[in-house]
Amino acid sequence: MSSSQNLLVELFVEELPPKALQKLGDAFAAVLFEQLKAQGLLASTESRLTAYASPRRLAVHITEVLPQADDKAVSQKLMPVSVGLDAEGKPTPALLKKLAALGADASAADSLQRQGEGKAEALFYASTAKGVMLTDGVQKALDESLAKLPIPKVMRYQLQDGWTSVHFVRPAHGLVVMHGTEVLIGVKALGLTAGVATHGHRFEAAVDPVVLQSADSYAEQLREEGAVIASFTERRAEIARQLKAAAERVGSGVRAIEDEALLDEVTALVERPHVLVCEFEKEFLDVPQECLILTMKANQKYFPLLDAAGRLTHQFLVVSNISPQDASAVTGGNERVVRPRLADAKFFFDQDRKKTLSSRVELLDKVVYHNKLGTQGERIARVRAIAKAIAQQLGKPELGRQADQAAMLAKTDLVTDMVGEFPELQGTMGRYYALNDQLDVAVADAIEDHYKPRFAGDELPRGDVGVVVALADKLETLVGMFGIGNLPTGDRDPFALRRHALGVIRMLVEKDLELDLETLLVSTLPAFGDKIQDATPQLVEFIYDRLANLLREQGFSAQEVEAVLALQPQRLSDVQKRLEAVRAFAALPEAPALAAANKRVGNILKKAETAVQPQVNAALLAEQAEKDLYAALQQVAPKAEQQFAAGDYTASLQTLAALRVPVDAFFEHVMVNAEDAALKANRLGLLATLHQAMNRVADLSRLAA
Repeated sequence: MSSSQNLLVELFVEELPPKALQKLGDAFAAVLFEQLKAQGLLASTESRLTAYASPRRLAVHITEVLPQADDKAVSQKLMPVSVGLDAEGKPTPALLKKLAALGADASAADSLQRQGEGKAEALFYASTAKGVMLTDGVQKALDESLAKLPIPKVMRYQLQDGWTSVHFVRPAHGLVVMHGTEVLIGVKALGLTAGVATHGHRFEAAVDPVVLQSADSYAEQLREEGAVIASFTERRAEIARQLKAAAERVGSGVRAIEDEALLDEVTALVERPHVLVCEFEKEFLDVPQECLILTMKANQKYFPLLDAAGRLTHQFLVVSNISPQDASAVTGGNERVVRPRLADAKFFFDQDRKKTLSSRVELLDKVVYHNKLGTQGERIARVRAIAKAIAQQLGKPELGRQADQAAMLAKTDLVTDMVGEFPELQGTMGRYYALNDQLDVAVADAIEDHYKPRFAGDELPRGDVGVVVALADKLETLVGMFGIGNLPTGDRDPFALRRHALGVIRMLVEKDLELDLETLLVSTLPAFGDKIQDATPQLVEFIYDRLANLLREQGFSAQEVEAVLALQPQRLSDVQKRLEAVRAFAALPEAPALAAANKRVGNILKKAETAVQPQVNAALLAEQAEKDLYAALQQVAPKAEQQFAAGDYTASLQTLAALRVPVDAFFEHVMVNAEDAALKANRLGLLATLHQAMNRVADLSRLAA
């Protein structure tokens, strides 16, 4: 058998959807590689794949691919021994028929293997399966790869014969399959037969077609002869390099705006990038830079330039797919294209400022929020009421006044021209218009910040007013949606309730707010009147579930999180301190025994016929071990309670560690379920007292192995 060589497979197509290109390229390469590996066609575990993806091609290069897989010994189960052999041990007609179907004669019966025991014993036929040929293996792998491509939307088109229809992401026009320098001409896909020719850049290729010399010359020939950087990763890095160099040429400290998604999309739009510097009139800089940046990025795929202070400049970068000797036509064309876009943004900004935000409040009554929860106007009334309730719980009436004003105006920019054109700017434009109306800066900031955090890792509102309005806004959504039964299911969460819950958690924790969770949720209910049902218990559980996930992501163990959240602490700002205390307690040598004892106590109390109160009659203490435990509790519990009340949870748990010896002695020498009812009740009361003292910070039984 000849030695292994490298394999190239390329599918040449019309322009692929840019937002899906990288995922398509990675999937095409990965599935093809795994299928060849599964068929035994890779010569070594060191075989490597390189994925290529450009606007007009999906390709993969795989090292050390065999022309034929090795033969394999196979053992095939035929039938039970009782069916295949007669009483004399000779093959039955059924067995002979089965062997004939496998290409064997009666003599093969003597070499059959028996496996199993008793009535379950069966006959097995050992043979050697020929290794798959590379052409057949690649065909199977290619078919599987195309079938599993994550195509966002399938096209249907006809082949050149005018009759045959093909379904694929875009019309395909070329297929290359090369093993070393050899073409696997037997491989077909999408009505195409494998060849050696591909195509380079539409306008700048030195030759067309590009005839490949070998699988290994693919990337180099495309670069040199086809003017194409085939690798998505290399092309992306080249664009990033050119963007940085171009920005530095513009001025010291100038940089292109960072946007990974935009960089990915532009990488998927060009085959040989060439970055050019363009500019627009400085008068447009009077428009908020967020508007200009968004219109340049979203509509034109340009990279705005920021100065050293982070302010937008009047210059921007274009990633062109051509490299003309005179770039003025390209830069001029892009400048002409962007000018009307920026003029629209300026027009919207100027028109919006002619009306105050307060004059737009009544327009929200005409904007539907939810068919069961009314209009945005009704929603704003609820958010205002909730914001007032939060400020009242915080004991800050002036904060309540500012939060009420910010909540009243928070959604008014939804009915402005600018946000109507660019919904992504909601909140941002509200702040600009509030400042234009000469409102308090804290109120203006709150209008922008009440959407925060918008996503995982986003910053929190910058001021107290923003925090109160953001809390009120998210609580209105959570309580309202749970109240009408509109809960997230599986991957579906159309109202982003999980994100809202995490936002509430982060604000309560990171802002160290002295607010009780359940009180906070219940205080929102009056704002809804009779529109919803009270779903507070379900919502509390939902929020604690989100908190548990967040804490595990932060590195706390499942046991630690369960121990703390089992008590459902109402002050979420306390949770971190409780977790740290539990972690410190778990490291103590007394911790395992006390956790196990705590679990045992909990089980005993659960099995009690009636609810047990933490009360002890010292006169009924009979055994020395129970007297010692009671005395230890009398000494330790008050100190631990005092430390708990002071918020020193770590010290409180470490103080309780002193109970290990008397607790162990109690369970070794005392019978809890005594025959004397009064004695039994008193011992249960002692255990209840112990249980209460030990579980103020966390449910320590959750730490038991």
